Amino acid sequence: MQDYYRRRAAVYERIYARPERQDDLRAMEAALPALYAGRRVLEVACGTGWWTPHGARDARRWLATDINPETMDVARAKAMPACVEFRRVDAHQWSELGSETFDAAFAGFWWSHVPLQQLRGWLDSLHARLEPGAQVVFIDNRYVAGSSTPLSHTDADGNTWQQRALDDGSVHAVLKNFPDRAQALALLGPRARAPRWTEHTHYWVLDYTLA
Repeated sequence: MQDYYRRRAAVYERIYARPERQDDLRAMEAALPALYAGRRVLEVACGTGWWTPHGARDARRWLATDINPETMDVARAKAMPACVEFRRVDAHQWSELGSETFDAAFAGFWWSHVPLQQLRGWLDSLHARLEPGAQVVFIDNRYVAGSSTPLSHTDADGNTWQQRALDDGSVHAVLKNFPDRAQALALLGPRARAPRWTEHTHYWVLDYTLA
């Protein structure tokens, strides 16, 4: 996965140019600022920073993290709100943040890439970095035939996979799960207060307050 996104960094945002997805994108971009106004936010796997300026517009602090310098170089080249800082952090190794905690978190298109057998534990590790009452938002893809990359297979743990080709001719097996509302809320359980699941045509948004 790390190698795939490193190689894809320069062309990653082509996916946001698809005409059929524009209405969904504008709606999600417009909704983000109010969710994070005045908050100290940890962004998970910021990639090329498409969502960062939208979420960070009214934030107090926004720490955008990613494991790949190549994708963060693209993000750093963009105009960002003054509260934004970037740091290389592995989302599976939060110890790199030292003792820092936050009162909000954002993850765009990360949930779907965490193996199902690891997802509950990963959510625990994220929540451990957040203060009670923290605002948490996940954005990810719905599977839409004809728009989404077809699924190639399902593994023994129930994870679904895609075969994705890059401009250099390489083909990569990419884990990509497509949860529904019931599956996501079951994983979160009572730690998610007042969860809201919003479905757009091509995406879903889950936001909640951490108990």
